[in-house]
Amino acid sequence: MFQTSVDALLTRLADLAANAGIFVASLLVIYLPARVLVVPLVARVLDAVDLDETLRLPFEKVLHASFALFAVFVAITLSGLATFLTATEALTAAATIALGFAAQDVLGNFVSGVFIVLDPKFNIGDWIQWGDREGIVEDISFRVTRVHTFDNELVTVPNAKLTDSTIVNPVAKERLRVNVDFGIGYEDDVDRARDLILDEASRHPEVLDRPGPTVRIHRLGDSAVLLRVRFWIAHPARLDFVRVRSEFTQAVKERFDAEGVEMPYPYRQLTGDIETRTVDGRTPSDDG
Repeated sequence: MFQTSVDALLTRLADLAANAGIFVASLLVIYLPARVLVVPLVARVLDAVDLDETLRLPFEKVLHASFALFAVFVAITLSGLATFLTATEALTAAATIALGFAAQDVLGNFVSGVFIVLDPKFNIGDWIQWGDREGIVEDISFRVTRVHTFDNELVTVPNAKLTDSTIVNPVAKERLRVNVDFGIGYEDDVDRARDLILDEASRHPEVLDRPGPTVRIHRLGDSAVLLRVRFWIAHPARLDFVRVRSEFTQAVKERFDAEGVEMPYPYRQLTGDIETRTVDGRTPSDDG
């Protein structure tokens, strides 16, 4: 009885070894020619048709992986390690799991891209701000959004990141309020400074009269009284509001200089005593 069990075990091990040998041989016979001959041949054809490298490299990787999976599938079936149906089910399950993990972010970006494309308030050409970045929307696809920054950079942003972030469009409306801060000295007349600022605002052709500009004391700084100016401009999408703010700031600065209104800068006063010592640690008074 014992001898029979040993013989059966040896027979099974021999069959398993034979099947493993067939598996390895079949795998090499199928995979190596494809890896050495077919894949390089396809690469040459793609080079001949001048296919873009962005498309060519992923295609070659997919072709390589396909031959590897096909070789494993055929080798398992020919070796008898598994039936055709079992091998198909195993490879299908493995491929499903792999694709599920690989496509998780892709599907998330795809769904986010659909919502972005369907959003009527999010369009190509819009100026958007998200996080610490900003720029003009140049292209919207179902996976990514490309933004052209003001530093002439092209930023590719996954759609899921945009939908998960707070997006600001400063020029989405017909009017935009611009804030500018000025500091005047504590000895200066606040009402006079306010009148000068409002006069310069009325002189600028792109500052709206309705609603009119306002000047309020923002806070009392260490060395200046800070005034905050708020004014409105129309059609900010077509108007460079940065230029308007710069022109207005320069006009107020020149007016303050002409009218003798101080725009102080921060300063600090140091107090205390200074004591000098010689190399041996004595003060000059110790020497009499």
